[in-house]
Amino acid sequence: MCFTNYKLSMKNIITLRLLLLLALSASLTGCNKSSSSGNSSRGTGWQINAKEGGFQYNTNFKEQETAPGLVFVEGGTFTMGKVQDDVMHDWNNSPNQQHVQSFYMDETEVTNMMYLEYLDWIKRVYPPNNPKFKSIYNGAVPDTLVWRNRLGLSEMMVENYLRHPAYRNYPVVGVSWMQAVEYAKWRTDRVAEMGLQKEGYLEKDSHITHTSADSNFNIDTYINAPTKAYGGNDSITIPNKRRSKIEKDSTHIYATRETGAIPLKYRLPTEAEWEYAALGLTELRTYNVYRGRKKYPWDGQYSRSGNRKTRGDQLANFKQGKGDYGGIAGWSDDGADITNEVMSYEPNDFGIYDMAGNVAEWVADVYRPIVDDDFSDFGYYRGNVYTKNAIGDDGSVKIIGVDEIQFDTLSNGKVIAKGLPGQIAQVAVDEDETYLRVNFDESDNRNYRDGDEQSSRFFDDFEEEDSENEAVTRQMYNSPDHSVTADSLGMLREYDTSDARTSLVNDEVRVYKGGSWKDREYWLDPAQRRYYPEDMATDYIGFRCAMSRVGSKSLSKKKTKN
Repeated sequence: MCFTNYKLSMKNIITLRLLLLLALSASLTGCNKSSSSGNSSRGTGWQINAKEGGFQYNTNFKEQETAPGLVFVEGGTFTMGKVQDDVMHDWNNSPNQQHVQSFYMDETEVTNMMYLEYLDWIKRVYPPNNPKFKSIYNGAVPDTLVWRNRLGLSEMMVENYLRHPAYRNYPVVGVSWMQAVEYAKWRTDRVAEMGLQKEGYLEKDSHITHTSADSNFNIDTYINAPTKAYGGNDSITIPNKRRSKIEKDSTHIYATRETGAIPLKYRLPTEAEWEYAALGLTELRTYNVYRGRKKYPWDGQYSRSGNRKTRGDQLANFKQGKGDYGGIAGWSDDGADITNEVMSYEPNDFGIYDMAGNVAEWVADVYRPIVDDDFSDFGYYRGNVYTKNAIGDDGSVKIIGVDEIQFDTLSNGKVIAKGLPGQIAQVAVDEDETYLRVNFDESDNRNYRDGDEQSSRFFDDFEEEDSENEAVTRQMYNSPDHSVTADSLGMLREYDTSDARTSLVNDEVRVYKGGSWKDREYWLDPAQRRYYPEDMATDYIGFRCAMSRVGSKSLSKKKTKN
């Protein structure tokens, strides 16, 4: 009898223990599930993404999607600046240590066909036969006259290079820095428009069926004033498929940054990003140090391939000598007289093509002879001009209308649009944003710590000053000031004829990087720096776009070694 009771009590204890273990396991599983799914807030305990309403957030977001045309570049530290001798005596690329955040870079330069798609969109939305829109299209068209040569036969390129199908995958040239920036803005809007259509936030094919001068999509307008996107046409911004959902929850009609459906913007890469991406230092990495420094985007000290199968082949398209733009025909030729089709040469270790040769490329930075690494060694960039959305009389953001387009006349006489209809008008930041801040105190920071009154430098401090005027002429960045204005009689051009100018450098010149089909081997080094006016173009400068990275530094969750 006692033995039986003992057996029963043991069974009860075992059963009780099992029940406790199951309960504890269920509790832990429930906690883990709640934390991983993001169904409840760790701050308040309230439910997130509840059907009844409340805080809505994309807790299932995993990874930034690689946008069209881009490849991932994992950030890190590198030595930016001179590798080989400074034979030009520019003294503008002293080595300095910089850290670059992870970002995305165009796999190739922007091609003629890619740019023609942009021109086609402008022509459809802003017909140039309408006098109101004529300058919009003309201001975006590349300058094909850059191919002309006083003592060369080049009209074939003037007439065909941009538009002929034979050159469709060749890098676009004749594009100024300002035009490249506008292309990046347009590309941002088109990719965002496509993404929001796929996510069901915009009516399908609205980019074709509902786009016009007074009804088009701009991502900033959609984020800040979604009811004004597409000219306020809610049949596009609230598709039929979403209307049934909206009846249940009218507080989350539009995509927001919290949904993860708003992509980041295309832009020009900074100089530091471009140089870092061009070097492709991954094959020189051992643990956390670099074993050497590179002269080119490829490994080695020569411009020809050392691989057994391709030994002797040129690794880039550049000018090999006086009168030698490609080599001897039929042997050891680099395959190009002028530019070459993108992807004609091997990519670097990041998978990026033509970071040396073919065409040099615009980057975002304003040019200065010195990179101010004493002030900034993280994500270095000179050129910040901070703005904010203009507010209208009704208290909402001011959207540029068809009759409110403002145009700007550049130093070369070309007319461009400052802002297109459907975009938000911008104004400089003021004291509301800058008061008592320590990280910035004005809107225009292009000249920060360089050229202002507190840090003015003079190229000759040994001569006595005879007059106040002489002191001004000795100051750096005293560049020519050409004046171009338009009136009822036409264009008035006044060239600066002063002989007291000391420099071509000012706040309107931008850095361009890399060698081109027209350059000698020296310029293939990614560290080399040159500059050109932002509103002018050449037959050897093109561009590619970049995009910032959000979230983790790397694509995969890597574990530290040792």
